[in-house]
Amino acid sequence: MDDSAGATLPSVSEARGWIGDQVDDVSGTGAGQVHGLFVDADGGEPTWLIVKQGRFGGSLVAVPLRDCAAAAGRVWVSHQREVIRSSPVVDPSRPLLREHELTICAHYGIGERVGRAAEAVGRPAAAVTSQPSP
Repeated sequence: MDDSAGATLPSVSEARGWIGDQVDDVSGTGAGQVHGLFVDADGGEPTWLIVKQGRFGGSLVAVPLRDCAAAAGRVWVSHQREVIRSSPVVDPSRPLLREHELTICAHYGIGERVGRAAEAVGRPAAAVTSQPSP
């Protein structure tokens, strides 16, 4: 998804409030739990939700925040569970470099001319583009 439709991103504090919430895919199937979030390294706006998959020692993946809606202790993502589960793994204690972030964008079908990919592609190679939210 891109921002041209006028979608408004939640604030960092609102997105942090989702930590611990259930994540459901586009059809309502459980896909994980919100573990944290990444914010833009330059502006500090929220960019990605960190989703923990599985109950015990599951992997952590990034989900585009622009593709999420939340209410009543749940977060819905406009992707199928399989897409979320096969997303590149992230480390919530380390920043995302431009190349890793572009790989995640490509996984979700975000072209380099729209949304988060357009923001990241213009930055220098190996630059930190998103960092864990404090």
